[in-house]
Amino acid sequence: MSHFPVNHPLRRLYRALAALAGLYVLIFGIVGVVKTGGYGFFAQHGTPSALGLHSNRAFAILSIVAGAIIVGAAVYGRNLDMWVNLAGGVVFLLSGFVMMVLLQTTFNYLGFTMTTCIVSFVIGLILLTAGFYGQVASPSRAAYEDRFRRGGPPALRPATPHAV
Repeated sequence: MSHFPVNHPLRRLYRALAALAGLYVLIFGIVGVVKTGGYGFFAQHGTPSALGLHSNRAFAILSIVAGAIIVGAAVYGRNLDMWVNLAGGVVFLLSGFVMMVLLQTTFNYLGFTMTTCIVSFVIGLILLTAGFYGQVASPSRAAYEDRFRRGGPPALRPATPHAV
């Protein structure tokens, strides 16, 4: 992905924001599991609120899994967080759109509300931004990317052996 910035100066900030978003999702899932003990797995109406969002048990468990993956990737780093953030951002945005379409139907299995859709969009955008600016590379590759971005000659790319 040569068009993504490499070693962006704010990548640590974006990684921390992604970790905070993942931590929110993880804590929301844990509180949701605790509060939805007596409700149905796919309850749609009258579900309790956890950290400002309504949740049923299925949505809470999915949130725990997603939050743990995002936080784990942010802790591990090494470009894994970039890929997890990109994929997670797309998943959160798409799930927000799909659940917004299904909001007033019987197919709203996760009990989303409009507030949940908006929070899903915000978390998706945070994760996408962190993914776009989170790539880490060697100093030589970062220097090549900087020259390429400023219009330098492409012949300055580090030499790689070619099979004859």
